[in-house]
Amino acid sequence: MSGAAASYSIDPMYQTAYVDVDEWRDEPLRYRYVHGGFEGTDLRFSLYFPPAERYEGRFFHPLMPISGTEHAAPSLLAGMIGRTIEFAHGSGGYLVESNQGRTVMFPGDDSTIAGFRASAATARYSRVLAAEMYGDHRPYGYVYGGSGGAYKTISCFENCPDVWDGAVPFVHGSPISMPNLFTVQAHAIRILRHKFPGIVDALEPGGSGDMFAGLTNEERDALAEVTRMGFPPAAWFDVERIAHGYTGVFSSLIDNIVRWDPEYFDDFWTVPGYLGANPTDSLARSRVRHTTTIKKVVMSAEAAELGLPMSMAAMFGDSEAELPAAFQIEDLPEGDLRGSSLILTSGAAAGHVLYVVGVIGDNVMTGFGEAHFKALAAIRAGDDVQIDNSVYLAAQTYHRHQIPSPEYPVWEQFRANGWPVYPQRREVMGPRFARQGAGSIQSGRFAGKMIVVEALMDEAAVPWQADWYRSRVEDALGPRIDDSYRLWFVEHAMHTAPADDPAGPRPARTTRVVSYAGVLQQALRDVSAWVERGIAPPPSTTYNVVDGQVRVPGGAAARRGIQPVVRLRANGSDRADVRVGEEVEFSGVIEVPPGAGTVVHAEWDFEGAGDYPQTQSFGDTDCAYSEVTVVARHAFAEPGTYFPALRATSQRQGDATTAFARVQNLGRVRVVVT
Repeated sequence: MSGAAASYSIDPMYQTAYVDVDEWRDEPLRYRYVHGGFEGTDLRFSLYFPPAERYEGRFFHPLMPISGTEHAAPSLLAGMIGRTIEFAHGSGGYLVESNQGRTVMFPGDDSTIAGFRASAATARYSRVLAAEMYGDHRPYGYVYGGSGGAYKTISCFENCPDVWDGAVPFVHGSPISMPNLFTVQAHAIRILRHKFPGIVDALEPGGSGDMFAGLTNEERDALAEVTRMGFPPAAWFDVERIAHGYTGVFSSLIDNIVRWDPEYFDDFWTVPGYLGANPTDSLARSRVRHTTTIKKVVMSAEAAELGLPMSMAAMFGDSEAELPAAFQIEDLPEGDLRGSSLILTSGAAAGHVLYVVGVIGDNVMTGFGEAHFKALAAIRAGDDVQIDNSVYLAAQTYHRHQIPSPEYPVWEQFRANGWPVYPQRREVMGPRFARQGAGSIQSGRFAGKMIVVEALMDEAAVPWQADWYRSRVEDALGPRIDDSYRLWFVEHAMHTAPADDPAGPRPARTTRVVSYAGVLQQALRDVSAWVERGIAPPPSTTYNVVDGQVRVPGGAAARRGIQPVVRLRANGSDRADVRVGEEVEFSGVIEVPPGAGTVVHAEWDFEGAGDYPQTQSFGDTDCAYSEVTVVARHAFAEPGTYFPALRATSQRQGDATTAFARVQNLGRVRVVVT
């Protein structure tokens, strides 16, 4: 029905759909591609239908963390969570995606559009086309998304019970995530920036275990504060990426704090009880105020060609226009400029504000929020700019003045005898941010089945938040919670999948972190079997929350969930001290939780390059094992400190050849070679 229009939607905003592309494609596999939108709106969609012989009556609907594109499945989504189109078709479904009703990443005045209404209209219309293509039927629908997409997934599932039958939100936050978890993180990074090597070493296998050793009182307080708020200390090894990436995310939020609570940024520097009114030496030294001139504007396309790491706003802010990704500045001031406001004081964009995400060579990388982004294309070389980090420094302790209700116990550290230690603002901003991003606040009330996938090393959506939402679901469902809900934690996984970087520091990220993509894929298959055939998935992970940190048992049977557990030893310990050329014996035990599959692959990386050059043989390849013991030997040719890793993979059907639903974990040890 290319070019045709159809009326069917129950949403008055999305009454008439149209199709402008309808064709068969052969890459990465054969599928029917349908692109279109809804008349009179910015909603655009892409649908990927498999041939009839591969279709089993369902669809999968991934949601990007931000709105703005309906072309994420072949590239962006595939990079985040695996080969999205191939997975959907290999799991008997077609794939649905949309730009969530917006051509920009920002939610606009009506957050219900990007939150759930545009996605619901797209899913409903996909059923019209599916019935035309495969015959009259109602396809089952499964919505999933991570980070900001997880907020939207929950919002969709809670607000549109007739649209989707199952949901898999992953690495999701809570209604008070923003801006608080970014502010406390930024505060810790500023104070501890020279101490992270020691903190990381203490937490590594064979380390002292005391991450507070050698810290000043201010540094100890900052580390304790961020840890009690839920930041997983093991993630600090990646502090440079975290600092750059989340300063970029935070830069898209600061405008709203300034707009909703403008008095705070004066109060911080002048009113007793706020850190800025009686600043520590480190805070006073960190303040930067400098006037200079832009000598070159680097737009997003040029930044991509140069390989510069761009902020999310620079990459995805507007799908229909280029935005400034970086500036080259006439003279940069001394100090750490990350987070500084870039206030345009002359030219066509005078009065508008961007933020420094990081400085790379002579390029000042930029981020920005909804309040200013439409004016930024007018910036030109020669415009004057003021660099001032006063707002960013003030924002770093905003969470202390935003104590929510007792259902969020990580804030208890800011109370004494039941009363706040610090002055409190008029409004707790978290729910306002959450509603803006998702169109609603999480309630825990939904119809259908849900499996949540959460990462234990998540540096952004810190893990306790999944427990908070589980408690909301339990409030709604009571003793029936296990009939409709699962929560699976993933050990050694961060907010995003690790990327190979051959030129990066050793040990490589891929020897520290695993992808949760296989868990997510298995969760989608399990939720569909749960809905359609009543086959209950493996039970939720066993865990408890202690001082903001999620703890899980050491053994697979006790831990449950679906991820294998890996225990590794070097010469019988978590640390081996040897001489150059001396052979080290490595022994590993891999266990898969009951009902979660069998071990299908194991591989070794001794030198920390991240390439896992040695594959472990299990002997009889016709046997499938839920517990495997492996042994390897290796001698090191150069002195140094190494962190060898054993990475294991399980698969529900024991299929060692499939690319999907491969669930990973790893174990690490320390070897000191002299």
